[in-house]
Amino acid sequence: MSEKKIPYKIYLEESEMPKAWYNLRADMKNKPAPLLNPATLKPMTAEELSGVFCAELVEQELDDTTAFFDIPEDIRNFYKMYRPSPLVRAYCLEEKLNTPAKIYYKFEGNNTSGSHKLNSAIAQAYYAKKQGLKGVTTETGAGQWGTALSMACSYFGLDCKVYMVKCSYEQKPFRREVMRTYGASVTPSPSEETNVGRKILAEHPGTTGSLGCAISEAVEKAVSSEGYRYVLGSVLNQVLLHQSVIGLETKTALDKYNVKPDIIIGCAGGGSNLGGLIAPFMGEKLRGEADYRIIAVEPASCPSLTRGVYAYDFCDTGMVCPLAKMYTLGCDFIPSANHAGGLRYHGMSSTLSQLYDDGLMEAVSVKQTDVFEAAEYFARVEGILPAPESAHAIKATIDEAVKCRETGEDKTIVFGLTGTGYFDMVAYEKFHDNQMNDYIPTDEELKSYAAKLPEIK
Repeated sequence: MSEKKIPYKIYLEESEMPKAWYNLRADMKNKPAPLLNPATLKPMTAEELSGVFCAELVEQELDDTTAFFDIPEDIRNFYKMYRPSPLVRAYCLEEKLNTPAKIYYKFEGNNTSGSHKLNSAIAQAYYAKKQGLKGVTTETGAGQWGTALSMACSYFGLDCKVYMVKCSYEQKPFRREVMRTYGASVTPSPSEETNVGRKILAEHPGTTGSLGCAISEAVEKAVSSEGYRYVLGSVLNQVLLHQSVIGLETKTALDKYNVKPDIIIGCAGGGSNLGGLIAPFMGEKLRGEADYRIIAVEPASCPSLTRGVYAYDFCDTGMVCPLAKMYTLGCDFIPSANHAGGLRYHGMSSTLSQLYDDGLMEAVSVKQTDVFEAAEYFARVEGILPAPESAHAIKATIDEAVKCRETGEDKTIVFGLTGTGYFDMVAYEKFHDNQMNDYIPTDEELKSYAAKLPEIK
């Protein structure tokens, strides 16, 4: 089919929306290592996990053989409020870069939460409501997940308790207020509300917090409150499962125009967006049906894949959560407070970590000021103000497109535009006022964290 016939925006019909989530693990020869009980160092059982997570979510978390899970009708009906999301051909960006590359992006910002996070938030809230719970607890970094979960809980009439990384709580008051508008309570973390919060504050006075800290507080609150469970917006297998709607829609849209991508790029913090975007493409790669170059893009200030250690580590700073085998910087690693994006988790999804360790995808890290230069350029050319997280993928996409210009290669690039940056204007202000810098941890710092990793064979 002629390239001229491909529209700027490719929309699917409601009837073309996925009716089932795709479980990438089912096609993995090397399965992700199991979560371990920190007390026994044995694989976590469904019974043990059900004290923290909703029962049906535990089933999804532990199942690495079922390829597809039906999406409940209530969730599919909710999805219809903002899905299918558009796949956009970035004609303007291609022209400005003077590149032979063809660039597409899957835009997930067409909902009030402003990001892809709502895809999993509504699923997790649905299962909590189905189980008859009173409410849920969670953590949030930049605030996208907390915003999405507050919306989902409001829809199902659930209480929502959010622990927000302290520096983001202070830097992003508007994101905080959107959560409160939807009925959530929001606490800066670490806080005096929990035992683990008080312990972290005593050991690290004045700390600006981390996702690891906030996770510890949220889990403690959940297990100590009757009728509550903990939910998480990234990292877990269940979250990557729900986010597969991104990749499934993307592949359906590309297939309609006989387009096969050469390169697929996603930002990577805990892995939810990247895992969702690449799912069906990686599945083809694992089954030997097609090949793609897949690139994870992470911040240089929190480089778990590119500079971390592949080992078992605690999922949280307070060391109350299970141990996961992942690329990690150490559970007590706290990123620089000036980092503006939400890609602040100390580790990477176990599923993506295994794929990376098997050489099935690449990873690059990018500096914060370079990310915002790319974000500003994209906003001026394509007319969308991107979230800082999304701009990591934009930066790598521009780099690859420039390489195509230099070599004359006609590559097709697809990247995930995870959301909008309208709640991130303080960060944009710092960039424009030259108050943003590029803190990158030293080798010595990372070695000191790695030295504290649990000794598990």
